[in-house]
Amino acid sequence: MARIKADNDLSRKEIITQAAAALFQEKGFKAASMRDLADKVGVEAASLYNHIKSKAELLHNICVNVANNFWNHIHAVENHQGNAIEKIEMLLRFHIREMVSNYQEVYVSDREWKHLTEPYLSNFHTQRREYRKKIAALIEAGIKSGEIRPIDAPTAVLIMLHAVSGIDSWHRSKQKISAEALEENMVTIMINGLRK
Repeated sequence: MARIKADNDLSRKEIITQAAAALFQEKGFKAASMRDLADKVGVEAASLYNHIKSKAELLHNICVNVANNFWNHIHAVENHQGNAIEKIEMLLRFHIREMVSNYQEVYVSDREWKHLTEPYLSNFHTQRREYRKKIAALIEAGIKSGEIRPIDAPTAVLIMLHAVSGIDSWHRSKQKISAEALEENMVTIMINGLRK
């Protein structure tokens, strides 16, 4: 088999990581093998170990990259000068766009993170919980300012994140609306549901 060909934008490790995300999304982390991954990138399984240590390392890299991306964005939203509704809409649009354009990585991070090894598993679990608390705090600020109807903020966060996670079915649909229409519909429904 051939060597992994890096292109101008991606290193060999990044190519392997992208292929792993696609494989983990398709088969699940546990069922996917290094042989499957080698076949996907077109090399012998032993060649993968020149670039990565293990399947577990790949899952860790995928989850950390996605988490860092979401954390950087929520910090930018928190520092934005807009009101609570604007901030929540910014977050919601970001989540939708990530689920549309970086689907496999986000899907794996959202569904397969439980297979991380320690200490990464505990850290990632804590990070997820803290991230949800930050979104809930934005909703609570909106309730306090009178922009958002009095609701249970953690429940609203749960509903919003599960709705975005449901974009998985949009990816699998044979007849679907455009990504732009999907985003606008979801934002309209969820933001109007929050607005007082």
